[in-house]
Amino acid sequence: MYSRQVCSTSITADVTTANVPDNKMYIPLTSSPFSVFSLPYVLYIIADPGYDDNNLYKYSKKVLGIDLVCPVERYKSTSKERLEIVCFYQSVLGQAIYSQRRISIEPLIEHIKSIFRICPLSVRGFNAVSAIVLLSVLLYQLMVYYNCTTKKINPKSIKYMLGTG
Repeated sequence: MYSRQVCSTSITADVTTANVPDNKMYIPLTSSPFSVFSLPYVLYIIADPGYDDNNLYKYSKKVLGIDLVCPVERYKSTSKERLEIVCFYQSVLGQAIYSQRRISIEPLIEHIKSIFRICPLSVRGFNAVSAIVLLSVLLYQLMVYYNCTTKKINPKSIKYMLGTG
């Protein structure tokens, strides 16, 4: 899941085992007191196909006041509400929004792995893995915030600040 933010101090993250579906984590993550979804410049959440869930589209719109954009399938008996979501996703705007995922979230994940050298992880066990991953994400966000507040927007400076560049 990706939420575009401009020098925001808020982030939500969690680690789950592979048997927990993505859509089950959406509401807990977006309802966190640390989320940014009440800010006026957050209009969309871009997510992968695991978040294609009618309840999440409704929750996003009614509770968060934003649109969830993810690949959505049309079926023979697609409801009118879902058809609107399909049409938006397939529209030029919907595709432009979703295309940001491959140039934002995927490189971000690779960047975090590279900076903190967490692939492969040298530990085993859910608690140890989640601690390392979540601490890495937290430290990365702190560095991004620092860069934003000091106007050092160059993402490569994060590696130098951490002594890994």
